[in-house]
Amino acid sequence: MKSFRLSVILAALTIGLTGQPASAQQDDDTYDQKTILEATEGFFGETTKGLAKVIQKVFEDQGRPNGYIAGEEFSGAIGIGLRYGKGTLHRKSGETLPVFWQGPTIGFDIGGNASKVFTLIYHMKKSTEVYQRIPGVEGTYYFIAGVGVNYQQSGNLILAPIRTGVGLRGGVNIGYLHYSKEHSWLPF
Repeated sequence: MKSFRLSVILAALTIGLTGQPASAQQDDDTYDQKTILEATEGFFGETTKGLAKVIQKVFEDQGRPNGYIAGEEFSGAIGIGLRYGKGTLHRKSGETLPVFWQGPTIGFDIGGNASKVFTLIYHMKKSTEVYQRIPGVEGTYYFIAGVGVNYQQSGNLILAPIRTGVGLRGGVNIGYLHYSKEHSWLPF
């Protein structure tokens, strides 16, 4: 009974101080799964069953994102590879910023691909926090077309790039992506 009273008191204090419940505060800054599915449908075209399953899996793993990047990239590798991309960062507040990324990879990886990329972002405090190097590991298999996701993490910031593209590529690699405000051909 005491814990119930304490919960009621804490909820009342939270509502009293902010004018809304704590969960509503979090919802104000994050995207729900339905909104992300609609955004990906607008970005990729018709949402496929495979893409919907990938988004559902990311939501199960990470929860609700508080930002996303919609963009495109191209990459290629013969053991050592390069990846370049550009897009727009979106926040629920309506804020948008340009984002460019580039980075090297190394691994058992061969081929090339061009992709549309929809990156879900988690635990981002400021929008400019995304402008940094973020390491990642990726397994890829494109044979004409495919969809995939991997996770990249730097501190608490987590990015989940969802890629759908065309090409002929397969393998596993490690590397990083350097997210920046401006385009650069240097992958460092």
